[in-house]
Amino acid sequence: MPVLLVMLYLGLVGITVLFVVLVAAYARLRFVSDAPVGIYPFPRYFSLSTIVLLVSSYTISQAKRLYQQDDLSNLVRCLGATLLLSSIFAGLQILGWRELLNQGVLLNGVASGTFIYLISGLHVVHLLGGMLFLLALLLRTIHASRDGVRTLVFIRNPYRRLQLHMITVYWHFIDVLWVVLFAAFLFLY
Repeated sequence: MPVLLVMLYLGLVGITVLFVVLVAAYARLRFVSDAPVGIYPFPRYFSLSTIVLLVSSYTISQAKRLYQQDDLSNLVRCLGATLLLSSIFAGLQILGWRELLNQGVLLNGVASGTFIYLISGLHVVHLLGGMLFLLALLLRTIHASRDGVRTLVFIRNPYRRLQLHMITVYWHFIDVLWVVLFAAFLFLY
């Protein structure tokens, strides 16, 4: 197993531990506190962002097939669509935070509100890290797709295959993580 892939898996374990601890702390606070539950409606933008992120998971899953078919032009479209969808997700998260603010759920007010901002914000930060890696891979793919020789070298390079595999694994992990966080928010909000 390549060292970079091992490092990715170890990083995913660390991210999982971080979010498990945060969700557990949030759940404990919700069950211990006497604060009423469900007085504010759940932000609809969080629901929309979940759909957008799931669609981005589908688009990135197509990348492996396109890479194996030596179809760099469609691979560029696929990676670009995933990057666009992730940008839309981040924007919808910001709109969700605005919706929370408009409802009176402040960052420094109720502690459970702080956890919602913190957990969803950390998820967006991890998504942005993936977006940077995705952007770098997209730019390399665009560069390689402009010349037949570069295309051949790009397609046959095991390091590029590994990079594509790593971003796909990371992307699916971030998607599953958000679905779990979204379910926790629905249950605890």
